Amino acid sequence: MPIYSLGELVPRIDPTAYIHPEAVIIGNVEIGPEASVWPNAVIRGDDSLISIGARSSVQDNAVLHCTAELPTIVGEDVTLGHLCHLEGCVIEDQALVGVGAVVIHEAVVGYGSIVGANAMVRNGTIIPPHSMALGVPATVREGVVPEEANLMNAQIYVERGKQFREQMKRID
Repeated sequence: MPIYSLGELVPRIDPTAYIHPEAVIIGNVEIGPEASVWPNAVIRGDDSLISIGARSSVQDNAVLHCTAELPTIVGEDVTLGHLCHLEGCVIEDQALVGVGAVVIHEAVVGYGSIVGANAMVRNGTIIPPHSMALGVPATVREGVVPEEANLMNAQIYVERGKQFREQMKRID
C-alpha cells in the first residue's frame, strides 16, 4: 500500500486499522484503532494534521486534504461515503458524510449528523448535532437524526476491515 512521508511528516497508523493496498496516505496523517481506508481513497496531509478517529471508515475514492492553517479532523465511529471530499473541516463522532458530498473549510458536522449524498457544505457552516444537511448548498434540518443512527454502519465497516485483512487475496 502506498504510504508516504513528506519530509518530516510521517503518517501514524494504528496497527488495528485496515488500509486497503490501493489507498494512498501521505504526510501528516493519524489513523486510529479499527479505522478503515478503502480502495483509491487519498488522504494527503501536506501541512496541517488529518486525523481519523477510532472505528471510522474512509470509503472508496474519498479525498481528504487540509490547508496550511486548517486541519481536517474526523471523529470516532464516522462513515465517510464513497467519493466524498473533506478539506479543513471537522466531522464529529458518529456522523455520516454521504456519497459524493463535499465539506470544506471551517465547516463542522455535528455529533451524529448526516450530510446527504452529493451535498455541498460551504465554508464555515455549522451543522448542529443530530441534524441532516441536504442539497447544494446544503440546507440544514436540525434535530431529525435519531441517537446512534450511524453506529451500526460504523460497526459494519469495522467488521468488514477485519474480513478484508483476513480473507482478501490478490489473484492476478
